[in-house]
Amino acid sequence: MLSVALRTLRSRWTSFVGSFIALSLGVGLIATMGLALAASLDAPERRPERFAKAPVVVKGADTLRVPTRIGDRVAKLASPRPVPPSLARELAALGRTVEDRTFAVRAQGGPAGLVGHPWSTAAFAPYRLDAGRAPRAADEAVATGDWTAPGRRVRTDRGTVTIVGTVRDLGFEQALFYPDDRAARLSPDVDHLVVDADPRAVRQKVAGAADAAGSADAAGTAAVRVLTGADKKDADADPDRDSEALIAVNAMLGTAAGVTGFVSVFVVASTFAFAVAQRRREFGLLRTAGATPGQIRRMVLAEAMVVGVVASAAGCALGARGAPRLAAWLVDDGLAPRWFAIGTDTWPYQLAFWTGLSVALAGAVAASRRAGRTGPVEALRDAAVDTGTMTRGRWFSGAGLLLVGIGLPVHALLTEPGGLLGRKSYTSGPMPLIVACALLAPVLVPPLARLLAWLPARLPGATGLLVRENAAAGVRRTAAVAAPVLVTVALTGSLLGATATIDGARAAEIRQRTTADFVISAPGGSGAAEEGRGGAGGPGAAGPGFDAATVERVRRVPGAVVSPTAASAVHVREDGVALIRSDARAADPAALAATARLPLAAGRVTDLDDRSIIVTEEWERHTVGESVDIWRADGTRTSLRVAAVMRIGTGGNGVYVTPRNAPGAPVDRIDVSLTEGADASAVAAGLRTAAGRSGGQVFTKDAWVAASYPETDGRTRTGFLLVLGIALLYTGISLANTLVMAGSDRVRELAALRLAGATAPQVLRLVAAEALLVVAVGAVLGTLVAGVGLAGLWGALGVLHAGSPLVLPWGALGAAAGACAVLAAVSAVVPAALSLRVRPVEFAGTRE
Repeated sequence: MLSVALRTLRSRWTSFVGSFIALSLGVGLIATMGLALAASLDAPERRPERFAKAPVVVKGADTLRVPTRIGDRVAKLASPRPVPPSLARELAALGRTVEDRTFAVRAQGGPAGLVGHPWSTAAFAPYRLDAGRAPRAADEAVATGDWTAPGRRVRTDRGTVTIVGTVRDLGFEQALFYPDDRAARLSPDVDHLVVDADPRAVRQKVAGAADAAGSADAAGTAAVRVLTGADKKDADADPDRDSEALIAVNAMLGTAAGVTGFVSVFVVASTFAFAVAQRRREFGLLRTAGATPGQIRRMVLAEAMVVGVVASAAGCALGARGAPRLAAWLVDDGLAPRWFAIGTDTWPYQLAFWTGLSVALAGAVAASRRAGRTGPVEALRDAAVDTGTMTRGRWFSGAGLLLVGIGLPVHALLTEPGGLLGRKSYTSGPMPLIVACALLAPVLVPPLARLLAWLPARLPGATGLLVRENAAAGVRRTAAVAAPVLVTVALTGSLLGATATIDGARAAEIRQRTTADFVISAPGGSGAAEEGRGGAGGPGAAGPGFDAATVERVRRVPGAVVSPTAASAVHVREDGVALIRSDARAADPAALAATARLPLAAGRVTDLDDRSIIVTEEWERHTVGESVDIWRADGTRTSLRVAAVMRIGTGGNGVYVTPRNAPGAPVDRIDVSLTEGADASAVAAGLRTAAGRSGGQVFTKDAWVAASYPETDGRTRTGFLLVLGIALLYTGISLANTLVMAGSDRVRELAALRLAGATAPQVLRLVAAEALLVVAVGAVLGTLVAGVGLAGLWGALGVLHAGSPLVLPWGALGAAAGACAVLAAVSAVVPAALSLRVRPVEFAGTRE
């Protein structure tokens, strides 16, 4: 059978080109993404940056450790504690110490994210002067990079300074270095203490101080840390940024690889099924010549194996070239760390090769069984109408997947509706429905094709009638062409429609929650971006925030009712084993009630006080009046009474506490309502004057809602574009291959039309119209699949009291369908036009 398979591949190579290209590209993508995933798993240990040359670094408590029944649970504190002054004095007895402070600085014309440090700590990076000298006076500073130069005066929110020197930008921060005493006045707390002493002595001193202070609390510990060697990286500004970026990259590449595998199996299986259907007379002749059903099956599988081996090898070669380019693109777009590069791992090639071969064989299994059932009488068949397309196995599989595709969202809607809002849910959810529609295509296609062609069939001329009947009669050809269109349109509608619907629900929540007439956002703070994500606040999200003087100036604006709030976080232990973090906002209860409308399910905002908390229905303990133990942002533990309960919504409502329960959280947002009879223009002018000195931005309510409109983050958007690009690429390959295969078998049909009096342009219009009708069939089925998935999502939002209109991305669906239509029309017309160059009488008698 292998020799027969090789001869078949040589003589009918056009039937396998599409499968070869689709499979090689799929293997290439899997190899590329596997190599990128391997590079992320073999990530080098990150080295210290700011304190690379420091001997020992003592860091204030920044980690919360809570005991549970299954071991300690550890979490990062949103507001790390400073190094205690008493400990700093004790450590000074061991050797020379250098106090480090980090504070935000806003400089006119300066870079975003600018921070201030004492000059003495610059030597530990190490920073070296490129120009100028070290700062001495209180109004002098040294800057990193080339955004300024020695001798220039720079206005900052910390006062105007003269730049007396510059140091090279080391790539991990933009900083201004002040004289040590000036930095101590600007930020009294000591964030890190560099100690030039034996690490063991430092650890003993720190441990002794902790024992004396009684920090070993059975309910939770937040301890001072001693960092040496590679651990000094934990003293950098964002020590987890590389690991967080790699997690996001892994999720994006994993999703793309999963979609690649699904689409490649789908396309290869569809191509093999159509190829087998075209060769039924050939198989009938082989059966007549004595071939057994088993030999026919083995021949088809042998063809798939040969295609799979060659295509997988070619795909691995493509992956070797594509992986470095993917890594460079991820770095250039800021999605991966700067050091990210492809390594020397070989397992991705093995995984991709054997996956490709398995996909080829899996795609051919059903086709080989169908080929084995071909009887000798098929050699005499000359009917153009497809029959026997729906077997019992196909009915069972199609109906089962249809029930799974509908049943899973219904079950989630009844048990855990919030799960339907997750990216994994609406990415993988359409797949069972897509496969179900493909399996049930022989049942769905004929009535849908007749419905879509109802009007054209009644127009003058025979073209519309022929288009309708050809599409309905050639069920296998129509299903094979419609299948890739179905995939592309369904994924486009599901992914983009889900994000648009969820974003719309979040925007509606923002609109309902905001009742203030004005909102003032701190520069570099959480602002509209955090509000758009639905969060109540996050660690470090607030940036420098507003100082007390700015808040007081805003309060003094006539006609303004002011509600300053700050971003923070709390932790809670649930089920005795899980340490759950919740974003929080700290606010004055009375002012909050006057400027916001929280989505309360129980309780009142005004009941909030220093001994209570407002939680959401997601919390394990969410009954008004119930007590709940929490850990504040600085790791201190307290027990608070539940004052009110908010609805879950889209999952970003967070919790609310008073400022006393949010230590270290700077005000990053001020909501302002007008008193009765106040002049809005005058109040707005006063707010801009009061907040402008600190760089605050004043929004009207409508402007705030517009600025806060949720947007899909860059990594998710890139992942979606990658997935849809893969789907569209496979669609183009499958359409071209299937229509070229179909065109080669329709030469006699087209010749008969010419002999019956049809002109060449009429034949080409007929072929193009058929292709467009089949694309329309696939687009309608894909839109229905997307609609079913989005209906489940819309229902989940309703259950969660976050109602929003169902959003179908008609523009994107039209663009996807239009691209498929162009590909299909070109792929159908070009082979037909080539066949029309030969006299029809020659093709009319051509043997198959």
